[in-house]
Amino acid sequence: MTSRSKSALDKSALRKEATLRKTIAERKTTAQRKSAAAKPAAKKPSGNTAKLPEWNLADLYAGIDAPEVARDLQKMDADCVAFETEYKGKLAENTARDGGGKWLAEAVRRYEAIDDLAGRLGSYAGLVHAGDSVDPAISKFYGDVSERLTAASVHLLFFSLELNRVDDDVIARALAEPELGHYRPWIEDLRKDKPYQLEDRVEQLFHEKAQSGYAAWNRLFDQTISGLRFKVAGKELAIEPTLNLLQDKAGDKRKAAAQALAKTFKDNERTFALVTNTLAKDKEISDRWRGFQDVADSRHLNNRVEREVVDALVASVRSAYPKLSHRYYALKAGWFKKKKLPHWDRNAPLPFAATGTIAWPEARNMVLTAYRGFSPRMAEIAERFFADRWIDAPVRPGKAPGAFSHPTTPSAHPYVLMNYQGKPRDVMTLAHELGHGVHQVLAAKNGALMAPTPLTLAETASVFGEMLTFKRLLSQTKNAKQRQALLAGKVEDMINTVVRQIAFYSFERAVHTERKNGELTAERIGQIWLSVQGESLGPAIEIKPGYETFWMYIPHFIHSPFYVYAYAFGDCLVNSLYAVYEHASEGFAERYLDMLAAGGTKHYSELLKPFGLDAKDPKFWDGGLSVIAGMIDELEAMG
Repeated sequence: MTSRSKSALDKSALRKEATLRKTIAERKTTAQRKSAAAKPAAKKPSGNTAKLPEWNLADLYAGIDAPEVARDLQKMDADCVAFETEYKGKLAENTARDGGGKWLAEAVRRYEAIDDLAGRLGSYAGLVHAGDSVDPAISKFYGDVSERLTAASVHLLFFSLELNRVDDDVIARALAEPELGHYRPWIEDLRKDKPYQLEDRVEQLFHEKAQSGYAAWNRLFDQTISGLRFKVAGKELAIEPTLNLLQDKAGDKRKAAAQALAKTFKDNERTFALVTNTLAKDKEISDRWRGFQDVADSRHLNNRVEREVVDALVASVRSAYPKLSHRYYALKAGWFKKKKLPHWDRNAPLPFAATGTIAWPEARNMVLTAYRGFSPRMAEIAERFFADRWIDAPVRPGKAPGAFSHPTTPSAHPYVLMNYQGKPRDVMTLAHELGHGVHQVLAAKNGALMAPTPLTLAETASVFGEMLTFKRLLSQTKNAKQRQALLAGKVEDMINTVVRQIAFYSFERAVHTERKNGELTAERIGQIWLSVQGESLGPAIEIKPGYETFWMYIPHFIHSPFYVYAYAFGDCLVNSLYAVYEHASEGFAERYLDMLAAGGTKHYSELLKPFGLDAKDPKFWDGGLSVIAGMIDELEAMG
């Protein structure tokens, strides 16, 4: 089922999928996973985490037992029933009458208000649960709220279905009314789902069964990952610190961490294979009923991007593997005085990389200064995340790994989650997530229905924020070796964002296509994984035994199939956009912020026009990839 075909309340599932950032599928490094998380209200920081900021979720609710939660759940239930009573079965007739535009506009406003309230409840429950998914009380709260959201939204399911059955000419006349015209982008966007819409009773069944279907399997995956322990040097570690060891300066620690990951994954392969097979079959059933032809077509529709555009992106990246990842990893192996690097050294710190950690105040200053150099308004918005306690930074037991920026709902504000450990990549992650945050703040004015941005543009602000920070740091770095390390680190990030994500997409395509013919064993899934990884990494990375299990922990495969190509889309787009910025006259920053503020009200092609960019042009992707190749050229010249 495509997310956009769901009712307003079930958009909480869309938020979880697309904006809770359920692990950015190794966007930066195998250790730099991005996932939704939150601070359990009852826990206090200890030790060295006390110096890092923790957010204040009370801006949503004071706690899981707060009376406001029960009040809002009751209000949501009542509002949904009242909405169904008032409007069900009446949309076509009343919209066709004189003044039908005003009547429908009032209905949409009420629908949006319920969506905003549901977004607040769903966001809070999701954040608290992700902050400690093994706490029984929090897990129960999350499950109960999710069930209430699903049950209540059944009363709204009719609305989008009926609205899509109203004749085109009737909708066109109604949209001439300014009050309804405000919602034109949302209505026109919604009607793109019309060909894949099912009969009302079937839609209701899909909707209600989601809680005991794919949502339950998603939850099982989250709880399993959070509960895994990896034995490294006699210590039992959770997944985040274990993955972090893959970036450790000591090679023996990187090797030990990789072997510990492989062992624990292997011990749990039956669970991960079952989850993967079940969700792939669930998607296949839904796609078949709805009439999607390709395994990724529902994602393309949700992203509002044409299949041929994604195919062109994938083809360009795959053809560029030799001049990007293959060439860079050969260069990196040479820096380690080797012909090949074992897979656990792929993200190893460079021999000439600066040591030491970057304190939080310094990281904050680096990012805000870079933002301010581009746009004072952008820096002003980002500053609020620090001043108003919208950031949660320390590593804590029970907290999910990675980083995210979650917009919650327009009547509230976004939250940024990090696991900050003082590494240079952590600074880039802060710049990345604050880019999301600025985007979400600017787009919130469009309201709950039109603030969300399709994934094809959702990464634009984040990657652009990283690029601003990187370019500023590079310009201030005079030492040749430090400059080389900084440049190499950026190339690694871009390879992980572009090359690696397209390899992930290829892996998903192969798994979902083969699943149509029957279940895949864990061994078979591992074979597919090794095939696509070998193609993308190239001959300079030696894939050792155990790596065949590393597909198991990447939540994007579970939470949001085919999400990953959005990162390559966003990175290539930003490379092109930044090139325009470097040669632009006055006014670029204003046009850029206007693009972010549009949220989901415009198609990506319309938003790119003011910058002279066209993603349908085959040369567009090659231009973005040439930026990465140019950086590798510079590294080769350094020796």
